[in-house]
Amino acid sequence: MFINNFDPVAFQIFSFEIRWYSLAYITGIILGWTYCKKKLIKDQHILGLFDDYITYLIIGIILGGRLGYALFYNLKYYLENPFEILMIWNGGMSFHGGLIGVILATRLFSIKHKVNYFVFLDLVAIVAPIGIFFGRIANFINSELIGRVTDLPWSVQFILIDNIKRHPSQLYEALFEGIILFLLLSYFFRKNYLENPGKMSALFLIFYSLFRFFVEFFRSADPQIGYLILNLTLGQLISILFLVAGILLFYLKNDEK
Repeated sequence: MFINNFDPVAFQIFSFEIRWYSLAYITGIILGWTYCKKKLIKDQHILGLFDDYITYLIIGIILGGRLGYALFYNLKYYLENPFEILMIWNGGMSFHGGLIGVILATRLFSIKHKVNYFVFLDLVAIVAPIGIFFGRIANFINSELIGRVTDLPWSVQFILIDNIKRHPSQLYEALFEGIILFLLLSYFFRKNYLENPGKMSALFLIFYSLFRFFVEFFRSADPQIGYLILNLTLGQLISILFLVAGILLFYLKNDEK
C-alpha cells in the first residue's frame, strides 16, 4: 500500500500558489505543440497557421472543460452559484467538455482560415494523450477522482480524503489514456493515416472511449451523481456516445477513399 499525502501546491511565490494541475496543463500543451511542429506537420501552410491555432485550442480546452463540468457533473450547484463557474482555480474540469470545446474552437479557426478542420483535429488527437497523461498524474497528486475500495498490494490511501485503501485509478488512466493511447495513435500515424483527415480523430475517440469506459470500473462515481443506468457512471455513459461517434466517423472517412 502507498500513502498519498502530496501537497496539491507545487510551490508558492509570496501569496501566489502554483498548483500541480496548472503545471500539468502547461506542460502538456507545450510538449504537444512542440511535438506537432517538430515531428507531425509537413505542410508549410499548416505549420504557419499552427501557432495562431494554439490560442484557439487553449480557449476551447478551458471554456469547454469548465462549462462541461458545470453542465454534466454539477449543474444544480452552478445554477445556484453561477459566478463560481469562473473560479477554475477551485477545480472541476470535464475532459469530454474540453473535447467539445476543442472541436468548436477548431471549427471556428478552420472556417476563418479556409482549411479542413480535421487537419488540426487529427494533430490534436495524436498529442492529446500527452496532456491526458500529465493531467491524470496531477489528479493523483491532488487526491481527486479517487478509485474504488480495494485490498490489492498496490492500493493507495489518500490521506486528504479518508483512510481507506483504494485503486490508484488516476494512474490507470495515465497508463491507458496517456501512454498506451499515444503509442497506438503514433503507430497509425506511421501508417500515414494523416493523409485521410478525420481518421486519426476517429481512432482517438474510439480508443479513448474504450479505455475510459474500462478504467471507470475502478474509479469512484462522482458523489453528487452516483451510479446511473446499469450501475454505470456518467463518464461511462458519455464515453459510449463518443465511442459511437468515433465509429461512425471512421467508417465515413473510410468511404471517402
